[in-house]
Amino acid sequence: MDSKRFPNKVMRTIMGVPMIELLLNRLMLTRRIDKIVLATTNGLCDQKLVDHVSKLGFDVYRGSENDVLGRYYHAALPYTPDVVVRITGDCPLIDPVVVDEVLATFAEAGVDYLSNISPPTYPDGLDVEVLTFEALEQAHREATHVREREHVTPYIRESGKFKIKNMAYKEDCSNKRWTVDEPEDFEVIANVFKNFYPRTDFSWLEVLELNKQNPQIFSANQHLTRNEGANMGTGQKLWNRAKRVIPGGNMLLSKRAELFLPEQWPSYFSKAKGCKVWDLDNNEFTDMSLMGIGTNTLGYGHPEVDDAVRSVIDKGNMSTLNCPEEVYLAERLVELHPWSDMVRFARSGGEANAIAIRIARAASGRDKVAICGYHGWHDWYLAANLGDDQNLSGHLLPGLAPNGVPKDLKGSVLPFEYNDFAGLEKLVAENDIGVIKMEVSRNKGPEIGYLEKIRKLATDKNIVLIFDECTSGFRQTLGGLHKQFGVEPDIAVFGKALGNGYAITAILGRRNIMDAAQTSFISSTFWTERIGPVAALKTLDVMERERSYEHISNAGEKINQGWQQLADKYELDMQIYGLPALTGFSFNSPNALAYKTFITQEMLSKGYLAATGVYVCIEHTDKIISEYLENIDDVFGIIKECEEGRDINSLLKGPVCHSGFKRIN
Repeated sequence: MDSKRFPNKVMRTIMGVPMIELLLNRLMLTRRIDKIVLATTNGLCDQKLVDHVSKLGFDVYRGSENDVLGRYYHAALPYTPDVVVRITGDCPLIDPVVVDEVLATFAEAGVDYLSNISPPTYPDGLDVEVLTFEALEQAHREATHVREREHVTPYIRESGKFKIKNMAYKEDCSNKRWTVDEPEDFEVIANVFKNFYPRTDFSWLEVLELNKQNPQIFSANQHLTRNEGANMGTGQKLWNRAKRVIPGGNMLLSKRAELFLPEQWPSYFSKAKGCKVWDLDNNEFTDMSLMGIGTNTLGYGHPEVDDAVRSVIDKGNMSTLNCPEEVYLAERLVELHPWSDMVRFARSGGEANAIAIRIARAASGRDKVAICGYHGWHDWYLAANLGDDQNLSGHLLPGLAPNGVPKDLKGSVLPFEYNDFAGLEKLVAENDIGVIKMEVSRNKGPEIGYLEKIRKLATDKNIVLIFDECTSGFRQTLGGLHKQFGVEPDIAVFGKALGNGYAITAILGRRNIMDAAQTSFISSTFWTERIGPVAALKTLDVMERERSYEHISNAGEKINQGWQQLADKYELDMQIYGLPALTGFSFNSPNALAYKTFITQEMLSKGYLAATGVYVCIEHTDKIISEYLENIDDVFGIIKECEEGRDINSLLKGPVCHSGFKRIN
């Protein structure tokens, strides 16, 4: 019932009858089987299945969810059988005649194991495996690998210790897919049963003829491949399932599997600690990638921050009254940024940027905004693409369609290029700009005098200057990156690292600007929850004590040096970019995206979440960095071979990753 790809599939009804009942009714027509036992799990989710099958009069055994080999052995043990037949519960078109034929062949062959799947010639969904109980018992005793325990018969088929044989059909029909792993499969099976209704005893040859006469009935699942689930991790299965019920699959573009390693990325985590992440199959990885998309500079699950949050849970997170910690946090942020006087809080970077724009427009009395960099998903920002969908191409979001953004916002947001002061000056001269919003730095630093010129321009033209430090904040200083350059904005926006993984963002500003918030309506229930401010206060304490910003910058420089040494060693044309604490590299090659995919693929097999960028945390020790660089060394070597003519695509086990956010030169 807890299928990762298609939950509850065995109890889904076709013509009012659960699929498992249809399967059992067909299986009852075999002549050579003496006993049918349902071997399911002891999980609560399977109780409905157990109740239904028990009422039908079948025996049921409940055992381990993951050790299916053990479950099979213990299900068979009470009956002391000579022979065990394995049928999977997601194959309702199983044909009793085929089952009997496999059993007859087994009886004549004198082997330990016989099936019609090695190699397959019957349609997927007619799989029958027959084995002696002695073979099952030996496999149960000796098999140790996860795959051998989870899929029941690999040890018998692959260990070389058993006599095995295959039964083939006279023609190859293995490209037919009649099993149920996905909703599309169920659609096909339902169509078949509806076609033969009220008969349920039709043969597989009748279905094959139906396939020839009415192929459209079978079209829904033609894109799926045989046994693809056996090669997929739990996270990959869940990701495919998620894309059916969540547009895009998840809530954040930067976490989509296709941006890392399509069809292979584990996608979901079960736990995380320090710079380690465990997936749903309990595989452990060292995160040399995005560290929660830059949120965890203190590492995952920092004990002091988590303890502070636990105390809030014990005392209560929400109330009719306000939490005092928001006052303490506001005072702390103002203390760290003496140019500021007031603070508003939110819980995500996109909404914090939208709040900053609302306040700045209210303060300036003008609507037009000049922007540089990435500032979230809200209408005000995507309006830049209403006139030309390439306007944001220089700002990390190439080709993004502004569908759903009111067309009346056209012309309200005007992009300018980083370090191009003359371009901004011209933009201001030709438009009634009320707000300049920019990242202090993203993938490169400011030219000498650049930020100072912008500050003066904003002051002279009575323009509100906003620094978006959602990404850059608390990575090179205890506060905004602008402190390092000595240039003060009118508003600064912070996010990501502020709560070390807990949702909290802040909008700081001068009093004369922030007071304008009172002339507009900016309010939200969950901006008042307590966990975010508490996490931020403790995070700031740890950052100050540990000087985390110095640690992650130094660690990032060591990673950069390691990358550069490898590029020099293999004579690769590579460029390093970004702040040291959120550093990255790219190869100057038409195969750059394929190389990125290859790095992720190979490093995943070595136990790393890694690609071409690292958001550094204080848990990235010298030892971890050194081991990471040692492991990526041979990957650079293979990329060198590909630059000299080896086909990179022949080395990939799946599609090339999507480009996503682009690097700005």
